[in-house]
Amino acid sequence: MKRLINRLIQLVITLIGVSFLTFCLTYLSPGDPAAMVLEASDTIVSQEIIEQTREEMGLNDPFLVQYGNWLLGVAQGDMGISYSGKKPVIDKLMEGFMGTVLLALTTIILIMIISIPLGIFSATHRNRIPDFLVRIFSFIGVSMPSFWVGLILLYIFGLKLGLFPIATASVTPSGLVLPALTLAIYQSAKYTRQVRTVILDELHQDYVIGARARGLSEKAILWKHILPNAILPLITLLGMSIGWLLGGVAVIETVFSWPGMGRMAVYAITMRDYPLIEGFVLWISIVYTVINFLVDLSYTYLDPRLKKGDSR
Repeated sequence: MKRLINRLIQLVITLIGVSFLTFCLTYLSPGDPAAMVLEASDTIVSQEIIEQTREEMGLNDPFLVQYGNWLLGVAQGDMGISYSGKKPVIDKLMEGFMGTVLLALTTIILIMIISIPLGIFSATHRNRIPDFLVRIFSFIGVSMPSFWVGLILLYIFGLKLGLFPIATASVTPSGLVLPALTLAIYQSAKYTRQVRTVILDELHQDYVIGARARGLSEKAILWKHILPNAILPLITLLGMSIGWLLGGVAVIETVFSWPGMGRMAVYAITMRDYPLIEGFVLWISIVYTVINFLVDLSYTYLDPRLKKGDSR
């Protein structure tokens, strides 16, 4: 419980620090938010109207007062009004939330289906032809930029073969395939190398030698002893990937016109929609800190050594 409380305190401090830096950067950014709001609403812009709007928006208050009001609003579930969308920031974030979550979950499933079998197969056939083929795949997959892979898939399967839509304005199964596959190719190549390395390390441990001496089959050793121990080092990597995906993969979502949070963030930056940018950065911070917290917590329950350490 003490460790849990300490981690929660660190999480809150991290979120406050990130929110302060984000608000500070948007505060120092060029452009007048009041003028942007008026221009977006096709209002005749005069200096008098701009000053009146600045007063209504609280932009004439000192920086710390503005930040305090914004932080108080966030604590109450109010992140402000989007300049470009004329609606609450939370509503704008929720518009891209389902698209990003669906893309992230599909990508994670594809990553696990591809990387774990390939990594195990490569490790158990070390320095043989199957191992060399898997390592070539992982090397090529990591080396190719994701947006370039996405454009190739879009050209072949979207434009030439017509199997999938080139652009989609809504969340559809057919529009999900190519962006998820693009992300999975890069991530699977990275995961395959990690799985191979971890499995090879475990194969040389003393408990494996002892299991072989007791007459256990290689299949039983692999599935009952090696895999449970090999999964632990991959949890951190998996957690970071989930955070990266849930933050919205801006480039891929833009390439495929996928209605997710990453594409929305790119649009917000283009339109200088500062409240939406602040809300998006805060969302990413929450995702990363919470997932990091859950990963640390899972280690305590999955690793018996940490359980013993906590009990002492």
